[in-house]
Amino acid sequence: MSAKLFIPSVYIAGEGAFADGEKRFPVDIDISSPDADPGDNGSDTVRIMTELAQRFENTGADGVIFYDLSDEDTAHEKFIRALREITRCTDIEILAGGHIRRLEDVKKYLYAGARTVIIEKGASDALTGADITSEAEERFGPEKIAAREQDGSVALKTGVLRPAEDKEDIMDLILPRLTAGVTGRVVSDPGFDFYGFKSECADAGIEVLTFAPAEDFSSFKCNEQGLIPVIVQDYKTDEVLMMAWMNEASFKKTVSTGLMTYYSRSRDEIWVKGETSGHYQYVRSMAVDCDKDTLLAKVKQVGAACHTGNHSCFYTELFSKSGDYKNPLKVFSDVMDVIEDRKANPKEGSYTTYLFEQGIDKVLKKCGEEAAEVIIAAKNPDPEEIKYEMADFLYHAMVLMSMKGVTWEDITGELANR
Repeated sequence: MSAKLFIPSVYIAGEGAFADGEKRFPVDIDISSPDADPGDNGSDTVRIMTELAQRFENTGADGVIFYDLSDEDTAHEKFIRALREITRCTDIEILAGGHIRRLEDVKKYLYAGARTVIIEKGASDALTGADITSEAEERFGPEKIAAREQDGSVALKTGVLRPAEDKEDIMDLILPRLTAGVTGRVVSDPGFDFYGFKSECADAGIEVLTFAPAEDFSSFKCNEQGLIPVIVQDYKTDEVLMMAWMNEASFKKTVSTGLMTYYSRSRDEIWVKGETSGHYQYVRSMAVDCDKDTLLAKVKQVGAACHTGNHSCFYTELFSKSGDYKNPLKVFSDVMDVIEDRKANPKEGSYTTYLFEQGIDKVLKKCGEEAAEVIIAAKNPDPEEIKYEMADFLYHAMVLMSMKGVTWEDITGELANR
């Protein structure tokens, strides 16, 4: 049996967000929340959708559906920009629907980062009259397309998401075998306790996506005070952020809430990281070492991990071995940082600055030339030649990425979705 999903639905109309398609139940959120990171767009649509996606991700939802109720193109373009921004700053699975009038609209949603596009059942292409769902499944793959019924249920390939109006409805709705999970007004409330309700489901024998430790805390080797050290890393970069202590109570609270919770030896109490500062840590995974005496937590860090305001507590270098060591995982981001700096701060004599000054046509020409050089090099037996030409091509492609506002996270995210 597949795990049952809890996926809120949010309808966007103008600059408002609603929990149902009739716009009767506005989603009440504070769009000035420090968790939001909407970039420089300034659009209320972008800010609202970004804030909601982040909040649902951090509180345990399994995805979020955004429906565009707009009738005009300007509002629809804001909606598309918001989808792009959401996929940049969250990892939650995005499903998108509404304003789908032709096959091109499906492509726009997928290119903006939606994992699944929801099409109204029976919708026809405004240009060709063809069934949009059939055409979309053939072109983009059936796993990326879902159908929305008039009652608000969504037919995924794994089953049906059924709308729940009240909390009491959820258990009855998710029990049938063909039900993939629930959506609807009750789970679309940003204050809905996903972790708590999933715990109730797990206790009732219903499989859900939640943190379920493979080992009990009693199997860990704690010190005399019943404490175990926890090393905390950024889940994306693996940067070590801090070290703290956990006891059994703080460990269980971390598992049940998704918020990193520690034990303070000086205050003799458990504490939630970020409870006073707002710099929360949302757990992504946790592991125990071979001796079972140290935990490793990978987290999504909001703000700074260190009480000094530094991102990491380990900012004071004591010594280092000299040498020109290059972390292969950081080379792309380091080179992109230099390219972005040249764009923002032109430097005389810099080739990168020259490319930006010449404009996109020059860069496109160079990308084409370098791609041809890669093909020629690949026909030669010397692997050093293709290495050199590939580096040239990638550099010029990165300049193009900078010009078009595309990041390496955008590229790797798209690859991960395929």
